[in-house]
Amino acid sequence: MAELREGFRLLHDVEPAVTVFGAARLRKGSEEYAAARETARAVARTGFNIITGGGPGVMEAANRGCREGGGLSIGLGIRLPKQQRTNRFVERGYTFRYFFVRKLMFVKYSCAFLIFPGGFGTLDEAFEALTLVQTHKIPHFPVLFFVTDFWKHLRRHLAIMERQGLISAEDRAHFHLVETAEDAVRILRHCHEGLCKELGKPPLRRRRARRAAAYRS
Repeated sequence: MAELREGFRLLHDVEPAVTVFGAARLRKGSEEYAAARETARAVARTGFNIITGGGPGVMEAANRGCREGGGLSIGLGIRLPKQQRTNRFVERGYTFRYFFVRKLMFVKYSCAFLIFPGGFGTLDEAFEALTLVQTHKIPHFPVLFFVTDFWKHLRRHLAIMERQGLISAEDRAHFHLVETAEDAVRILRHCHEGLCKELGKPPLRRRRARRAAAYRS
């Protein structure tokens, strides 16, 4: 209960926000790091804030890009046996003990999910988002998968699942592959102008990029 209260207190004013999921193990200089940073920067400049797991790798890249784009950079960490450091680009953060409380915060305050390459944790988060959309527990918010080559085998497996009747064509359609930051911004803006407006989400306000000195920790 204490974690729930603290999460609600911390995040009550962060909308409109987008959550970015991806591997902690991807390093600076990788294609995925660069893509997450560029995408988060463009999304933040459009008017969204960015929520991540607060760790290194893709999470750091997204928090960094968010700050460069003038958005509020949020990191929701988790206590693990091998504790991850909170990356230095997080402006507002909290470290949770319980995964389910942390996941609730990701879902409650996000109007889209951007999925970059990752391991078990990333897949868990991505498929939870897809399941919640599938079962109408959350609105049909975009779930966007980046760096197409990484996800091509998953796309094939989803086709097999559909052929065997394990998922429907509508379920499979929730899986969106996105190659550029521009494509992501276009989809997010379209969603916000329609569904998010119906749900009473705060309006988007275009931002100016920050100079490096303004966000360096």
